[in-house]
Amino acid sequence: SNLTSIMSQFSDEGSDVIVAIATPTAQAAANYADTIPVVFSAVSDPVGAGLVSSLEKPGGNITGTSDEVQVDQIIDLALQINPDLKTMGFLYNAGEANSVSNLEKAKAYCKEKNIELIEGTGKDMTELQSSASVLVEKVDAMFSPNDNTVASGFVALSKIAMDAGIPYYTGADSMVQDGGFATVGINYDELGHETANMVDEILKGKKAGDIPVKVFKDDLNIYVNKAYLEKLNITLPESIQNDDNLVMVGE
Repeated sequence: SNLTSIMSQFSDEGSDVIVAIATPTAQAAANYADTIPVVFSAVSDPVGAGLVSSLEKPGGNITGTSDEVQVDQIIDLALQINPDLKTMGFLYNAGEANSVSNLEKAKAYCKEKNIELIEGTGKDMTELQSSASVLVEKVDAMFSPNDNTVASGFVALSKIAMDAGIPYYTGADSMVQDGGFATVGINYDELGHETANMVDEILKGKKAGDIPVKVFKDDLNIYVNKAYLEKLNITLPESIQNDDNLVMVGE
């Protein structure tokens, strides 16, 4: 609710560039892109969110970095850990464009893998906790993408899943650190560095819309919460244990 006034203040101060982290912030900043270059960071689906016309040629006066959630790789991780996985709960805020985009990806991939996807939604933490409590009674695992509403109260949501003995997969390593079970994702330090490089290029005269959006898809890490693993008494397959990109959170 404060984003519009914040962006207006940036404009009044004559900012040379606006850096906007996450989709809702980037959408608010985009309203000022006519006069101030905008660099977004950690936006899952920049095209779907209406920020750029394409990743290769953003156009306008905006570009940035994308932490596109690798939904298929996360579901594959869940299947590696539990080959008998049949039902997955998807908890999200339907008002967030990035979450809706990831829901469609999850639906398609779960169908391909013969997994039933059950949705749970909420526009605030009270509704999300209620939906989570219902979902854990119906599913073998849960998954939330990089949903800002979910992330804001993730400690409470992950506790609901953990207490029910349900592994809760997430879209970002930060959510694993906040109590989620596991994810496949990027190193956010690298994303931050790349975002800063784009700001540097713009301040040196390059047009934002001429800089391709940077998407991190390769050389991703597997993040697993050690406490969650031990609580559910899950043994990781050797293929994961021996993966050079495995990061045990909480060690």
